[in-house]
Amino acid sequence: MALGRAPMSTEKSEIRKPLPDRLSLDPRSPHFDQEVLAQGVGIRFNGAEKTNVEEYSISEGWIRVAAGKSRDRHGNPMTIKLNGKVEPYYESGDEEKGPGSDAEA
Repeated sequence: MALGRAPMSTEKSEIRKPLPDRLSLDPRSPHFDQEVLAQGVGIRFNGAEKTNVEEYSISEGWIRVAAGKSRDRHGNPMTIKLNGKVEPYYESGDEEKGPGSDAEA
């Protein structure tokens, strides 16, 4: 699941908060920000689009992704921390494609 997959408003003049250095999907986390998540956040990790990111940190260069369908004893998804280049962005209503989006046959 991508961070904050939510329908965007159609107004282009909407002012967005700057993306935080660290963001989490878990409402119990101190890095949870409902306003940012509601606008729809996408993650590019090492140049590839990731849709299963649970948490990220730009300055530390890591993301946490769900490890399959595994759950811990509290029912939360088990996660794996991956290191690399993290590029968060706001998803646009136009479904803008990133670099390398053209399929080569």
